[in-house]
Amino acid sequence: MGQESDITKLPNEANSRIKEKVRALPNVPGVYLMKDRFGNVMYVGKAKDLKKRVSSYFQPSRKKTVAQPKVRSMLPLIKDVEIIEVKSEAEALLLEGKLLKEYKPRYNTEFVDDKRFLMVKVDVQNILPFFRLARNRNDANARYYGPFVRAGMLKSTLAEMRLKFGILLDDAKPVEVEPGRYKLYDDVRQEIYGENKVVSVEEYRERVEKACSFLEGKSREWIGELSVQMQEKAQAKDFEGAAELRDVIQSMKHTLERTRKFASTARLQPSPGDALDRLGKVLDLDRPPTHLECFDISHISGSFVVASMVCFHEGKPSRKDYRRYKIKGFVGNDDFLSMEEVVGRRYRRLNDEGLPLPDLIVIDGGKGQVRAAQRAFLILDIPPPPLIGLAKREETIIFPDERPPLQLEHDDHALFLLQRARDEAHRFANQFNADLRSKKIRESILDEFEGMGKVRKKTLMKHFRSLQRLQKATEDEIRTVPGFGPQLSKELFEFLHPKESKNKKSNDLDAGLHPTQDPFE
Repeated sequence: MGQESDITKLPNEANSRIKEKVRALPNVPGVYLMKDRFGNVMYVGKAKDLKKRVSSYFQPSRKKTVAQPKVRSMLPLIKDVEIIEVKSEAEALLLEGKLLKEYKPRYNTEFVDDKRFLMVKVDVQNILPFFRLARNRNDANARYYGPFVRAGMLKSTLAEMRLKFGILLDDAKPVEVEPGRYKLYDDVRQEIYGENKVVSVEEYRERVEKACSFLEGKSREWIGELSVQMQEKAQAKDFEGAAELRDVIQSMKHTLERTRKFASTARLQPSPGDALDRLGKVLDLDRPPTHLECFDISHISGSFVVASMVCFHEGKPSRKDYRRYKIKGFVGNDDFLSMEEVVGRRYRRLNDEGLPLPDLIVIDGGKGQVRAAQRAFLILDIPPPPLIGLAKREETIIFPDERPPLQLEHDDHALFLLQRARDEAHRFANQFNADLRSKKIRESILDEFEGMGKVRKKTLMKHFRSLQRLQKATEDEIRTVPGFGPQLSKELFEFLHPKESKNKKSNDLDAGLHPTQDPFE
C-alpha cells in the first residue's frame, strides 16, 4: 500500500509532468487545485507558500499520506495541479472558500465555517438606505461590499463613516418631519454625530453614493486627509490627538485590506495574448492593443494634484515607460482640466519626437474625463487613437462617441486587463501624491524660521536636496548657500539644533517629530 500511495513511484508520463510542474511552482501564497485524468477538481487547498505546500504531497516519507486515508487514496488519482497566486494568506483563505463552494471537490472536508467574514449590506431599494452588517448575500436588490477580514475594524470604520458621510446604521430611527424630508437620528444621537438638520431624500442618497464609493476603494483621499491632520497634530505636540487619528487611519486601512475582487482571482489567470485578443474584439479594434497607456488623476481635497500614465506592452506592465505629472496649467481641483492637460502633454511630446501613439488609451473615469482627453487631441490637432474610459461604479467601459456604455461579465479576460492597467495607474498616481505630501510636511518646519521666505527656502532645499541633509550640515556648509551670510547661517543652525534638544534621544527639529520618525514609537 505504501507504494500505491507514493505518486513519485508511479512510472507514467502524467506524474512526471506533475513533478516538473511542482518544481517550478513559486514560493508565494495561493490556492491549488488537484485534478483527475478527466480534468475534474478533486481537491482545493490554500497555502502560505505554494511550492512548499504542494510539493509536500509528493514526498515518499510524508506522514500525512498514512495519517489521512483521504489523502492516501487521492494521490494516485492526481493527474494535474493548477494554482492561483494571490497577495496574502487572507486572500487565499477567501478564495479557497469560494472555489470549494463552486467545485464541491469530493476529497475536501466540508467548508463549514461559512460565517467567518462580514460584508456591508446597503439596502438601496429603500427610500432611506441603511448600512448594515451581513454574512450572506440573500437580497438581490441590495448592494454588498466585502467580505472584510477584520470584523472589529469594519465596525470601527462604519462608525467613522457615519461621522464622515452622515449615513444611517442599524441603531437609527429616522422620522419624516414633512413630506420627503427626514430627521435621521433622535436628539441624543443627532448631537453625538453632529447632524442636526433635516435632510431630503435626494440629499441623503448623495451621502449614500459617497459612502459606497469609499467602500469600493476610493478611500485614499480621505485617508490622506487624516494623515495630513495627524502629522499636523504631531508637529504641534498634540500627541494624544495625533494618536487618535492614527488609530482611525489604521482601522480604515485594515478594513479596506479586503481581497481583490473574485472577478480577478477566482479563475486561472488568462495569458496576455488571450486578454489582448479578447479586448480587441469587444472594442471592435482593427488589431489587439499591444501598446496600451492608462491615465489617472490623484489629489487631496484639491491639493497636491498629480497624474500618472502607465504603459502596457503585450499585456504586461512596462515600468520604464511609466510617467508622472504635476498639474501646472491651473491652481485648484478640476479632474477634467487635469486630464486634458496631462493627455495633451504626453501626446504633444510623442508627436514632436516622431514616436508612435499607443493602440489604445484608457482613462480612469467616466464620460467627463473621456471628453477631456478628447479635447486634448483637438487642441493638438492630432487624430486620436482608440480611447475609452473605465468607470469604477460598475466597471463600465465608456466610449467617446455615441456608442452606449459597455459592461462586460465580471470574469471577462478583457475586463481583467483593463482593471489591471487602471489599478496600476491609480497606485502609481497615489504613490506620487503621497511622496509630495510627505516632502511638504517635512519641509514645513522651515516656515517657522524667521526670515525664511519662499526664495530662500527653495534655494536651501535645492542645495541640500532634503531636510535630513540640511540638518546634518555645519554652519560653514550652510554659509555656502547663496543668500546665507554668517549671521543667518548661525541662526539657522541653532534653530535646527536647539540646545534643549541635545540630550534627547532623537533630534526632532524643535517640532516634536523627526522627518523620518514615527511620532508614536
